[in-house]
Amino acid sequence: MAVIISGKELATKKKNEMALKVQDYLKVYGRAPHLAVILVGEDPGSISYVKGKEKACQEIGIINTTIRKDATITEEQMLEMINTLNADDRIDGILVQLPLPKHIHSDKIIQAIRKDKDVDGFHSDNVAALYLKQKGIVSCTPKGIIEMLKSIDCKIEGKRACVIGRSNIVGMPVAKLLLDQNATVTICHSKTSDLASVTREADILVAAIGKPKFVTAEMVKDGAVVIDVGVNRNPETNKLCGDVDFENVKEKVAYISKVPGGVGPMTICCLMENTLECYLAHMEDKND
Repeated sequence: MAVIISGKELATKKKNEMALKVQDYLKVYGRAPHLAVILVGEDPGSISYVKGKEKACQEIGIINTTIRKDATITEEQMLEMINTLNADDRIDGILVQLPLPKHIHSDKIIQAIRKDKDVDGFHSDNVAALYLKQKGIVSCTPKGIIEMLKSIDCKIEGKRACVIGRSNIVGMPVAKLLLDQNATVTICHSKTSDLASVTREADILVAAIGKPKFVTAEMVKDGAVVIDVGVNRNPETNKLCGDVDFENVKEKVAYISKVPGGVGPMTICCLMENTLECYLAHMEDKND
């Protein structure tokens, strides 16, 4: 039976370490890091995520300002708000909680955030930096996945990795990070012909497609490491579940992450790390 990779436990450990660092930063720089979060509308999932981010900030000592706006806000009003936050020296990181209402172009909003305050790592300049191996902000979920693999001393170099999912938020960047660790990476999607024949070759399998219990035991290699990024509702129980049929797959693999309690906590943890990185960069620029 597989060992469960607890993103919750790893995130708790890393947040405790960050809290100690923030105390040191206060002595050196005279103020705490500051994260601004924009939440538009009343989507229950978005509200839950933002509350998780607020709690993490409180635990670490990061100042959090959550700006809640009605779903009727215009794109122009959002852009004005972001411009104000961009210009505010007291704000180190800016996050816009997705999804946004359909009348607002998410890409335009993301590109409006200053790249050095883009704690999500979604700005095109930060995405480009990842692929060009330049300094930039790495998006939180892919960063968290690599941290989870390192926490179990998973040797990535030389391994075969398969990523199911091609999104610019998770699938593509995590594939690039695995390549940077010298893995041989295959990127697939849910409609890949004979997908199981590909996934069964993978020593490391990352599922990020948003399809409940899509990955079955027949699709995984004996002794593989499986990272489940999916957050879905089980159609039978209405409870949260991942992209992986956890109960069956765990009997076959060496390590597996669970939903909830796996990648989710590490995503928020890495958001906090990105906020600290932005803060330190701003403080160092001021002191130069």
